[in-house]
Amino acid sequence: MANKDPSVPQIIQLLDWQDNADHCIMVMERPLPYMDMFSFMELHGGSLNEGTAQHVMRQVIHAANVCCERSIFHRDIKPENLLVNLDTMEVKLIDFWCGALMKKSAFKVFSVLNNQTQKFTVHQRSNTAASNTQSRQLLSLGILLFVMVCGGYPTADDLFIFYANIWTSPGLSQNCCDMICACLCPQPQKRLVLDKKASS
Repeated sequence: MANKDPSVPQIIQLLDWQDNADHCIMVMERPLPYMDMFSFMELHGGSLNEGTAQHVMRQVIHAANVCCERSIFHRDIKPENLLVNLDTMEVKLIDFWCGALMKKSAFKVFSVLNNQTQKFTVHQRSNTAASNTQSRQLLSLGILLFVMVCGGYPTADDLFIFYANIWTSPGLSQNCCDMICACLCPQPQKRLVLDKKASS
């Protein structure tokens, strides 16, 4: 459903599937030469320069936006769930295991499969009552951008500074810092709008 016709290159393709009594077989696209974003970051010293991160984010935001347009909420956007083509720098969103159909009411539970996913969802769960799907997804995108340019996850102190909208980091442009603050604002109604950022 996330990559039904017309397909988009930023989302992994399901080529075939078979539903059996006790299991489901899925044949997925296997793009080459690709590696997951986390490994790609390690290959570049643990973080990405701002220009590379911007190129990645444009593609990830587009993929997330397409998912929302097709009523799919990925719920687990993180470096390990992104593939990057080493030759072209094209990015693909993978692993919809935590995905769900979008609904009008707020999600009250986040699927947490491992510690890395939990780091992405701790702050989201604190805002469950007021958050809508796109606002919560944008928060994950903001954490992804933070991880890519800073090489680690935000601390509790960082989250407090995001609230005040004064977070900065040496070596990052003011525009990059402002976007991170706008994505990670604890007040969902003050976060950026996903579809507006897809073309920025």
